[in-house]
Amino acid sequence: MESIWEKTARLPKFQPLDRDIRADVLVIGGGLTGLLCAYELTQAGMDCVLAEAGRLCGGVSKNTTAKLTAQHGLIYHKLLKKFGLERTRAYLDANRAALKRIRELCQDIPCDFEEKSNYVYSLDSRKELDQEMAALAKLGCSAALVSETALPFPVAGAVRFDRQAQFHPLKFAAKIAEELTIYEHTRVLEVKTGEAVTEGGTIKADHIVVATHFPFLNKFGCYWLKLYQSRSYVLALEGGPDLDGMYVDASGKGLSFRGYDGMLLLGGGAHRTGAQGEGWTGLEDFSRRHWPDARPVCRWAAQDCMTLDGAPYIGLYSPRLPGLYAATGFNKWGMTSSMAAADLITDLILGGDNSYRTTFSPSRSVFHLQLAANAGESAWNLLTPTRPRCPHMGCALKYNSQEHSWDCPCHGSRFAEDGQLLDGPATGGLLHDRTKHVK
Repeated sequence: MESIWEKTARLPKFQPLDRDIRADVLVIGGGLTGLLCAYELTQAGMDCVLAEAGRLCGGVSKNTTAKLTAQHGLIYHKLLKKFGLERTRAYLDANRAALKRIRELCQDIPCDFEEKSNYVYSLDSRKELDQEMAALAKLGCSAALVSETALPFPVAGAVRFDRQAQFHPLKFAAKIAEELTIYEHTRVLEVKTGEAVTEGGTIKADHIVVATHFPFLNKFGCYWLKLYQSRSYVLALEGGPDLDGMYVDASGKGLSFRGYDGMLLLGGGAHRTGAQGEGWTGLEDFSRRHWPDARPVCRWAAQDCMTLDGAPYIGLYSPRLPGLYAATGFNKWGMTSSMAAADLITDLILGGDNSYRTTFSPSRSVFHLQLAANAGESAWNLLTPTRPRCPHMGCALKYNSQEHSWDCPCHGSRFAEDGQLLDGPATGGLLHDRTKHVK
């Protein structure tokens, strides 16, 4: 299972850490968020190092559909109810600024950057589209409500944002990485005040940024209650149509579309990690019905951290831990969110003012219905008397027959059949004999 991005890009390699070092800032995690944080901090004159447990972009960044847009589903009418006008405008402005900054960087980076219109379509609810348009008008955001699209099925309508974009995330990451101090195969084992202990040495730093997709320090921040992970699937189809735009279903459970190099990237099948899903089967059936001559070139799966209220957690990891920062919970919109995180965290470290800090604060209210659902899922799976169990917090793992993995329904860690760690927040694999279990 290899994404189209892995097939068409080469990332630079870096040596593991083999000594104790000192830096102004340590970034933990070598996905796009970590790379952009390190890049922006380095550009601002900070002595910054990045530690990655495996290879650069070896986690979720290689599996994105790589849409660059401030239109994150039909989110703005919902945020207005939760956050009010000013904080919702801050969310919009942060993502607009992120798109602008990536556009600027891509002028000097050959990464297949293309401006495209982005569409959020609804199959059956015109009312929700009207609500979103009303919210966007209050925010002063230009958008269009359209009745017809290039999709091969009828829709109730779609909200369109123009001058959004798409790109090749690993070609972009490869160029960004060239200017950074990076240690690969350098797993952080422990974080203390002002230092991180790795397998190869200790890194002392005034500031530490945890950019590991799902934060792995359980004692602070309650991220294990504030987040869950969602899995979704992608097919790259040769011989599919050119839809000349990016599309996503408003419900979050439908289909996603974008083009790349003459291929159509068809995504969907989302479900909570650890729950039963149909994997690529539904996508294959859809493709055969609508484009019988299209041929799958490759397939892959993506994993996303979902927050309680639909906005990321970016800022101080916990009020009790000055100098430690988190960037997580991008709710399937990691491309602009990673740049927004880099912008905000750079300002926080440099002591600058940033109008987005309240909107994205990890310490904001947790009183949302999703909190009860997360807590219930964790309690149920902690009490389930089965093996194997996740080393992160002890939840019972579920076998994923589509991907031949053991998945944690509590927090989304995933393990290969031989026990190897595939996705965090767990920091180590399973003992081999633990995976010998009825599937």
